[in-house]
Amino acid sequence: MIKALIFGCTGYTGIELTRILTAHPDVKIVGGSSRQHAGKQASQVFPFVHGAHDFPLRSLAELASAPDADVAFLGLPHGESAEAIRPLMDAGLKVIDLSADCRLHDSHVYEEWYGAHKDPEILPQAVYGLPEIHRDAIRTARLVANPGCYPTSVILATAPLFGIAEVDTSSIVVDSKSGVSGAGRGAKAGTSFCEIGEGFKPYNVSRHRHTPEMEQELSELHGAPVKVRFTPHLIPVSRGMVSTVYLRLVSEPDLDRILDAYRGFYQDEPFVRVLPKGQYPDTAFVRGSNLCLVAVEVDLRAGWLIAMSAIDNLTKGASGEAVQNMNLMTGLPETTGLMGLPVFP
Repeated sequence: MIKALIFGCTGYTGIELTRILTAHPDVKIVGGSSRQHAGKQASQVFPFVHGAHDFPLRSLAELASAPDADVAFLGLPHGESAEAIRPLMDAGLKVIDLSADCRLHDSHVYEEWYGAHKDPEILPQAVYGLPEIHRDAIRTARLVANPGCYPTSVILATAPLFGIAEVDTSSIVVDSKSGVSGAGRGAKAGTSFCEIGEGFKPYNVSRHRHTPEMEQELSELHGAPVKVRFTPHLIPVSRGMVSTVYLRLVSEPDLDRILDAYRGFYQDEPFVRVLPKGQYPDTAFVRGSNLCLVAVEVDLRAGWLIAMSAIDNLTKGASGEAVQNMNLMTGLPETTGLMGLPVFP
């Protein structure tokens, strides 16, 4: 039985990790950190945790000082994870960081978007945790940087297009829409029910922190620098994400052949579904699951290819993907604990 710690246990990603791991047949959560609820049992905060699945909540310092576990999930704010990673690895734990602290290879790029990195020497040890692209490296990693939700949706929508001659993959336009849980659990006026319930808005236009993460990974797939024009939007739902990616056509493509390329690229992927021609992704069909639905369309009149994806931003976009990474890192079947169907309606 794998013993797991969840740092930042009472944020949305921590709660989702708790939900998934309490049903995982090979994992026992042995502790979690919480500023507000330190000293309580998890069942006192989360009514769905009970009996054999219960575990203590401690302060961050207390949990880090005696990490008697095999795996640590870090659901901490950007900047805080970096300080916690090295002591946990020194104690022999495998670490899966759900913050952005290890996603960017270049500390100077990190500094430009997030501020000074608190432990830049840890970056070369981190593997970017998108299994569909980096599975082999994840299997042997001791530190995995779990991707952001937007990059997960965008990279999975786009990855099969690299090498298709009819498509210009050097510059892409991304329009993404996310449920409000992506903004975190902290109380903020802009994400309160009264302000978001009947609204729909873009935010962080041209300056969202996930942009360099997308460019880093897409550039590796392209083999040369890729520029991303990214506009995220907040929609009045609790969870779910759709990304629509636009790429210029350089010649007239055969949509059936492109769909075959997608099916070939993802034929052995347990969590990616390529939709039939004319069917498009819907967040209603991924809610609460680790699935990613992908579709592609061409607009010959305007000269664009449109790639689309839908994920649950808390599951495949965060905690489900983290468990998928943990399974790979610990030698378990990749799908263990993650094969539940979406919740519908």
